[in-house]
Amino acid sequence: MNPDLLRERATADFNPENITFVLDGSPERTRRRRQIESLVINDPDFQNEDPNFLCRSERYEAAIKKSSMMVRKMREHGIADPEEIYWFKRTCLASSVDPMSLHHSMFTDVIQKQCSASQHEKWLPLMKGLQVIGTYAQTEMGHGTHLRGLETTATFDPSTQEFILHSPTVSSTKWWPGGLGKTSNHAVVLAQLHTQGEYKGLQAFIVPIRHMHTHEPLPGVEVGDIGPKFGYDEMDNGFLKFNNFRIPRENMLMKYAQVKPDGTYVKPVSDKLTYGTMVFIRSMIVGDSARSLSRACTIAIRYSAVRHQSEIRAGEPEPQIMDFQTQQYKLFPLLATAYAFQFVGSYMSETYHRITGDIQQGNLSELPELHALSAGLKAFTTWVANYGIEECRMACGGHGYSRCSGIPDIYVTFTPACTYEGENTVMMLQTARFLLKSFNAALSGEHLSGMVSYLNDVSSRRVQPQPLAGRSVVNDINDISSLVEAYKQRAAWSVAGAAKRVNADLKRGKRKEDAWNKNSVDLVRASEAHCHYVVVRLFATKLTEVTDDAARRILSSLCLLYALNGISRNTGDFLQAGILSTSQIEQIQQRVKDLLAVIRPNAVALVDAFDYSDQQLSSVLGRYDGNVYDNMFEWAKKSPLNKTQVSRGRTLLKGGNAELQPFATCWIADPMPEHEAGKMRRIKGFPLLIILH
Repeated sequence: MNPDLLRERATADFNPENITFVLDGSPERTRRRRQIESLVINDPDFQNEDPNFLCRSERYEAAIKKSSMMVRKMREHGIADPEEIYWFKRTCLASSVDPMSLHHSMFTDVIQKQCSASQHEKWLPLMKGLQVIGTYAQTEMGHGTHLRGLETTATFDPSTQEFILHSPTVSSTKWWPGGLGKTSNHAVVLAQLHTQGEYKGLQAFIVPIRHMHTHEPLPGVEVGDIGPKFGYDEMDNGFLKFNNFRIPRENMLMKYAQVKPDGTYVKPVSDKLTYGTMVFIRSMIVGDSARSLSRACTIAIRYSAVRHQSEIRAGEPEPQIMDFQTQQYKLFPLLATAYAFQFVGSYMSETYHRITGDIQQGNLSELPELHALSAGLKAFTTWVANYGIEECRMACGGHGYSRCSGIPDIYVTFTPACTYEGENTVMMLQTARFLLKSFNAALSGEHLSGMVSYLNDVSSRRVQPQPLAGRSVVNDINDISSLVEAYKQRAAWSVAGAAKRVNADLKRGKRKEDAWNKNSVDLVRASEAHCHYVVVRLFATKLTEVTDDAARRILSSLCLLYALNGISRNTGDFLQAGILSTSQIEQIQQRVKDLLAVIRPNAVALVDAFDYSDQQLSSVLGRYDGNVYDNMFEWAKKSPLNKTQVSRGRTLLKGGNAELQPFATCWIADPMPEHEAGKMRRIKGFPLLIILH
């Protein structure tokens, strides 16, 4: 064990395991999670070659084998609980991506939630036996988040009881679905329904795309891989194009909407019933934001305790780079953010399952807010985590740029989350739409509940978009409940300001769409303020549930750091709204620096509490034992370039008798043009590149 890490762990003010229990929910859940993870960590079948030294096709093949093995092993171990499946899979896939992830998530979720009982009887056994491997094909080359713009059509033919799927343009080609390029043989396809000569809106269909035995594309289906991307090398993101491809009427998902044999369309009781899968995936992404950022923080903070660099005092030994305040300022607010997002992720998961239960009983009252909150928090957490992961990489200096650090893989795997399942700016505007609707409802006297209840007081000057002449809602900057109130007032001020500007433009005769677009920057900022308030509120609420005194003290310091750092980085809002005074802002900026010193002796223990194994981190820099340099050297020697010979050549210049020195030959080309050869003959005294044919 590296002596620096030994010392860091020995000086912590708390037992990391007690915080692990908080993060997991209970000691029993921690015990069970570790038990599930050990099934992977101790299984020799999962001790695979480092994927960083494989090409893309090799990474895909390795991932497919691992995915198949995962399913088999989980069945052998009797793992069926959704959360335990998640624990098992995330340990297997710590350094890679599962090409079948959409089969296990969106495809399965849609089939389970939007199919009728008779459809379940047909499809669920085929899916469980992996005879049907599916993906979710929504996004097209020309349209993504704007669902009404999707061009793929599904036209019902009553004479044959079939839907005809067609891609009328190049831009209507389904583009990006994971697992579509090579892996899947079915897809849930979203297409514009036409029946009885009328357009009926977007519907979902189960569509076979490849033969279930030969895996060859079916006639009328053009499907393949879209090529290399920024990351996600194991994932075969694909394209899908239809040429009047026919499927049975029964392949339309018919739990809510239906097309009768005569072509009559039966619309769902509520369009909101189709929100379920989107809300589920976005809620999962919030948890992924926490996990990805916490992994990056673990690597950067452990490495910062091991790495010694430069001097603080001349002539003294090089200190740990974590002793530099600038390094603490980079990393500790991100550590606090990772904890905040952990608690938000747990809240979103619990809320989703609770409200889903209500929906099954016919109660849709909370679904609009859940939809808006999942959209906003998906955007808010992924933006922040994306920035934070890159900040962690840079905090590791040059070694952070190496794939051995693990952070580049975390970044390129996570960063698509800012776009998929809803581009983040569009997601923020969806949340803003709900906030403005809530604001106007409150103005009309309706009583609001949930996270937007602060808008009930819209008539108060506290939510007017003007400064409050030196007044402040915060009496003590160290009081977390006062800071929650400050964030609430900022959210109210932001929402009220944006809403009033939109309403004013409407009163001046502007069209609704134009008024919205003109104020869209303010609307996004209002959504960000709302989401920021929710995160601070949930972090503060979590503190009240922590029973261990030492754990509660350090978590309170993290919560305080998160809240104060957020104010420090958004001072304009808090000053302009009159929520805080200039002198309080100055106090907050100093208090942030004071809190860095509080976190410093506990930083390593705080990342240990995330409880990531070395296999889950896949990082030389973030190893639990801190033995970085020897392992970095061993990792580098595994590079395939170190196992190949560079070809060498020896020749004589024409017209001369001087033999050239050997020179590395790396270019094989057509015969050299005469004018180029002439240039080379004029060079005297230097080794030349030998061009082979």
